[in-house]
Amino acid sequence: MTHHPGKTAPRFYLTAEQPCPYLPGRKERKVFTHLLDADADTINSMLTTAGFRRSQTIAYKPACEGCSACVSVRIPVDRFTSSQSQRRIIRRNADLARRACEPHATEPQFELLRAYLQDRHANGGMADMDEDDFTAMVEETTVDTLIFEYWGHRADGIDIDDPLTKPHLLGASVTDVIDDGLSMVYSFFDPAETARSLGTYMILDHIAKARELGLPYVYLGYWIEDCRKMAYKARFKPLEALTFDGWAPLKPPG
Repeated sequence: MTHHPGKTAPRFYLTAEQPCPYLPGRKERKVFTHLLDADADTINSMLTTAGFRRSQTIAYKPACEGCSACVSVRIPVDRFTSSQSQRRIIRRNADLARRACEPHATEPQFELLRAYLQDRHANGGMADMDEDDFTAMVEETTVDTLIFEYWGHRADGIDIDDPLTKPHLLGASVTDVIDDGLSMVYSFFDPAETARSLGTYMILDHIAKARELGLPYVYLGYWIEDCRKMAYKARFKPLEALTFDGWAPLKPPG
């Protein structure tokens, strides 16, 4: 038998049940595997296409008994058409500068994450993340990962026409570059900049970046119809959902 060093079939494991972070009263379980093989990039691309998400060196997917509410969604870049509202958001953020950085955690990124979590997810599982946790989230990756930073001026009364006014980090996204797209692993932004709609803007910018790279999809992770915090994903049209028969247009929420 021929042995290929570093190349082994991934092994999958099942977590114990724990409270679902999205739907009150329900339990979640996940199937997961480690991305430590020499072929981690290839495996991550295949698993993302199969509905998995990456967290550090683990790829996971919900495997909840009696529940299939989590739906993997992605945007087909070539067929995406921005709405009037989304075009306004693009114009509103035309002053931002995007930087594609290697996955190295920085102090401005951590400060931005803390502000975001305290405002948007104060009771969530990530609320107590410290700098070490954040560094692990960004830097513990075995695949092709970038962190996209969005720099600009805050709308807090500072004279943005003053060339001496330093720009601030207003948004960031940990993003995997996979074979057929960009997979947005986790994004966060300045919660005080509500008028900018930065969460939506970063997705729109990833669509533009994917077009630039010739990549056909932007993966947004999971969408749950009954979860208000995920409703924004369904506003990107067309949006594809992973079904038992493969990727198909997401049916409009009922």
